[in-house]
Amino acid sequence: MSVVEDGTEHGNDAVDEPGWEVDPDDESGAAVVAAVGRQIKIWREAAGLRAAELGSLLGYGEDLIYKVEGGSRIPRPEFMDAVDVAVGAGGKLAAMKPDLAEVRYPKKIRDLAKLEAKAVELAAYGSHNLHGLLQTEEYARALLGTRRPILTPDELERAVAGRMARHSIFDRSPAPQLGFVQEEASLRRPIGGRAIWRRQLENLLRIGELPFVDIQVMPTSRWDHAGTGGRIQVLKFADGSAVGRADDEFAGRPISHPKQLRILELGFGNIRARALTPEESQAFIVQVLGET
Repeated sequence: MSVVEDGTEHGNDAVDEPGWEVDPDDESGAAVVAAVGRQIKIWREAAGLRAAELGSLLGYGEDLIYKVEGGSRIPRPEFMDAVDVAVGAGGKLAAMKPDLAEVRYPKKIRDLAKLEAKAVELAAYGSHNLHGLLQTEEYARALLGTRRPILTPDELERAVAGRMARHSIFDRSPAPQLGFVQEEASLRRPIGGRAIWRRQLENLLRIGELPFVDIQVMPTSRWDHAGTGGRIQVLKFADGSAVGRADDEFAGRPISHPKQLRILELGFGNIRARALTPEESQAFIVQVLGET
C-alpha cells in the first residue's frame, strides 16, 4: 500500500508523516490510538528524550511526535518499528501494530470487514459500480476519487487501504462461497481511464476462475428483474445467522430478522436467475475486454 508523501516540513529535513487522522466519532478506535500514544510517551520519557529529539532520530517533525502521543494521529507500522528501536522498547511498542491495524480504517469499513471475515456465504448484486471485493486498487482509488465533497489525500488512501484489506476474504481457508451479480453498465464504465478499466476487467476474469466465486452479468436488455431498486447484499454465517442490506428495502438499514432476510434472498434469487450464467458471464467479460 502506498501513502501520498505530502508531509509538512519542520526544518532539518524532518517531516510530518502523512498518516491518518483519528475519526472523532470512532470512540473505540480513538481509545486504542490514545493508549498507544501514551505508551510511546512513557517509553520516550524513560529513554530521556524530548519530543524534538525523538523526532530527529526518526526523521519526523516534533509536531508529529506530539500528535501521535496525544492520540490524534494513527502511526503507520514503520513508525512503530522505528520508535521501538529509538526508545529501546525491545519490541513492546512494535507489538502494538496489530492493535493499530484494527483501527486504521474507518469504523464502517472495519465493521463490514469483520462481517465478511466471518461469513461462509456472500451474495451481492451491484448496479452502478463493481462490488468492493472485485475492485483493483487503482480502480478503487479512481472510483473513490469521484466522491463529493472530494476526499483529502489522507482520507482517500485510508479508504483505499480499507477496501483492499477486505480482499483477504479470498485467502481464507476454508473459503467462503461468494456470488456476485453485476449490471452490464458497471463493466462498461471506464473508471480511471482505459488502461485501469482494462486491468479491472482482467482482474474480474481472474477472480471468476476461483472455484468458490461466481460472477454473473446482468445484461442491460433484461429489465424485468428484482434489482431495479439498487444494490442487495446478504452475508450468511456458520451459526445459521445472517445479515443483509438493500438500497430500496427497510430504509437501506442492515437487517437480520429472518422474515426480512427472506425478502432480500427472494430478490437476489430472482436476479441471479435472470442474469447470465457464470460461464456466459466470463465470455461476456472477455468480449467487453476485447472491445476496449
